[in-house]
Amino acid sequence: MLSNSSFSTGGSHGEEQDPLLPLPLPHTTPYFSPMIHIRQLLISCAELVSQSDFIAAHRLVSFLLSSTSSSAYGDSTDRVVYHFSRALFLRISRHTFFDSNTFLSSSSSSASSPICLQALESSYFYLNQVTPFVRFCHLTANQAILEAVEGQQSIHIIDFDTMQGLQWPPLMQAIAERSDPLNPPFIRMTGTGHNMETLQRTGDRLQNFAQSMGLRFQFHPLLLLHGSTADLPSIITLFPDETLAVNCVLYMHKLLGEDSNDVNLFLRSIKSMNPKIVTLAEREANHNNPNFMQRFISALDHYTTLFDALETTLPPNSHERLALEKVWFGREIVDIVSSEGEERRERHERFESWVDKFRSSGFSSVPLSAYALTQAKLLLSGHYHLEGVEGYKLQIHDDSSFFLGWQNMPLFSISSWQ
Repeated sequence: MLSNSSFSTGGSHGEEQDPLLPLPLPHTTPYFSPMIHIRQLLISCAELVSQSDFIAAHRLVSFLLSSTSSSAYGDSTDRVVYHFSRALFLRISRHTFFDSNTFLSSSSSSASSPICLQALESSYFYLNQVTPFVRFCHLTANQAILEAVEGQQSIHIIDFDTMQGLQWPPLMQAIAERSDPLNPPFIRMTGTGHNMETLQRTGDRLQNFAQSMGLRFQFHPLLLLHGSTADLPSIITLFPDETLAVNCVLYMHKLLGEDSNDVNLFLRSIKSMNPKIVTLAEREANHNNPNFMQRFISALDHYTTLFDALETTLPPNSHERLALEKVWFGREIVDIVSSEGEERRERHERFESWVDKFRSSGFSSVPLSAYALTQAKLLLSGHYHLEGVEGYKLQIHDDSSFFLGWQNMPLFSISSWQ
């Protein structure tokens, strides 16, 4: 770990730098040449924070923020330094008298404040369009649902955190292609979220698309308040002749908190509804660790890999990438690093943790089909394969779960249960 004396900027021997003065620019020091040194500086700053040495931590994070290696517009390394330094500065400012606006602009320091719905929806659309991660989850979950409801005339899909409903048009089209046009199945969808206007717009779009496919379709918007997931059968109407599918794509981690009982209650509530299939997609990361240093290093590894993937997929000055990193990934980093307790919302856990939770609630894993694997491979080879670049990697675990990562780092997992 770097000591306070590591940040001396010159002057007489042994003279200490004023902690409130800016540190020298990085081109005057060898620390900022390879990525491994920058990574160590971020970890050293996090260690100082974990030890409540906020004066030394402030000096180091000020150095990082004022360096040329910290930029939202630079390469992937610059962007990692930028977002993690901001998050560390915000955490330090919450424990000290340091003003978070000293180095952070008003726009960047608002990373932990509420964001407009339109910006959030746009960033999710970019996430779906410019990376394979969401498409991979949607495609694999849809194939599992399609196989589970094969030949059924009455289908009920409960989709948690529906947002724009980007997942569902491909599934509707696949169901329509397999159905008798004179007797199409009836699809009823319960879409959950936190904004009724968004849900209603999504329902209207899906209704219009289903009609164009010749499908009978109903959409039921459902606002889910905190704690309301514990007794789902009392708030979701079920019919005995329906085949039920439950979709939890990038949703379950939102139920995690200081008390993990919410997840157990949710899963038992789902189990009591007797679904034919439950699809689960989550980040492959451990951001729910109560130990700050372990959580910080896990997040640093995860987002460094994500930003490397974006660097290869998108051009340097891509507006889509900038919006995605600011509104989506940047805000996640701020939450993971700067927040604690009930205030912290981004609590991703690794796949093995979800396996334990599902099994303890009475679920068994359902193998993902060979066709689902073929589709996932086609997605990556057709849209995200770059000549000469060893990039996105697909891994299979026990035929029941797929992992999508960048190079050798898994980033997302998808599985199905019953």
